[in-house]
Amino acid sequence: QVQLVESGGGSVQAGGSLRLSCAASDHYGSPNCIGWFRQDPGKEREVVAFFYTKSSNTYLADSVKGRFTISQDNAKNTVYLEMNSLKPEDTSMYYCAAKIATCSMKWRAFDYWGQGTQVTVSS
Repeated sequence: QVQLVESGGGSVQAGGSLRLSCAASDHYGSPNCIGWFRQDPGKEREVVAFFYTKSSNTYLADSVKGRFTISQDNAKNTVYLEMNSLKPEDTSMYYCAAKIATCSMKWRAFDYWGQGTQVTVSS
């Protein structure tokens, strides 16, 4: 069992930055993938970024490429989502998730979820 706790959300103006953290309750050496997703009310949850824990490869959605980065601090069992040049359309509830098998674009395929952290970007 892996418990995930997100933090770092908040309100910023457009062009600002935030860093989201996803801390695992136990070493997440078992999950092969840590993902960040976001979801607006009434909309489908969408992929933002993946971190492949075994290879340290990363994936970023086109909508955030060049502005967001995903990284891991293995010693702290934490994955970070660094968000720069934020836009109002980045406003959403952000969730981190862990998947035992390889990463998937299908959010329902992930095994463990955090509670979410709200990001609000004002224009």
